[in-house]
Amino acid sequence: MKTQLQKGFTLIELMIVVAIIGILAAVALPAYQDYTVRSKVSEVLIAASSPKSLISEAFQSDSLAGVTAAATEYNARPAAEKTSKFVGGITIDTATGDITVTTAAAATSGLPTDAAGTNVVFRPNVNNVALAAGATGAIDWACTSSTNTTSTARGLGNNAVAPATPLPAKYAPSECR
Repeated sequence: MKTQLQKGFTLIELMIVVAIIGILAAVALPAYQDYTVRSKVSEVLIAASSPKSLISEAFQSDSLAGVTAAATEYNARPAAEKTSKFVGGITIDTATGDITVTTAAAATSGLPTDAAGTNVVFRPNVNNVALAAGATGAIDWACTSSTNTTSTARGLGNNAVAPATPLPAKYAPSECR
């Protein structure tokens, strides 16, 4: 007499596998959503590179007067030159050289509401303090969002947290946390 072997999975085994996949998906989905927002917000760093170069060169060539002139000229540019899908605007403080990059609105960017319309601030430091008349040296930039942990760890003194609706740290690039 021949015996036949049953091949396949039992219902319990299949249910366990489905439950494990469900748990993994429940854990991975929020992390993936935060990751996609962080990748969109990383455009803020790229958008700030041109103004950072402008302020650095202006300070090296003409101290605070150069910063004021460069910031005034940059702020007068049309808004269309300073925006993108994820960047709502860029302004430079004429007195301090601080660069504020605002994320775009949720309706146009697809960013969540707690990340849309928020600010990341880049603050210039020479010898770890704010720009000052007569100061010399290279500019280091302190990037801050709702926190300033990274810039504090780097020893940058001019690193106050971004005022007026800062970007939540969970979405900020690591340089800006």
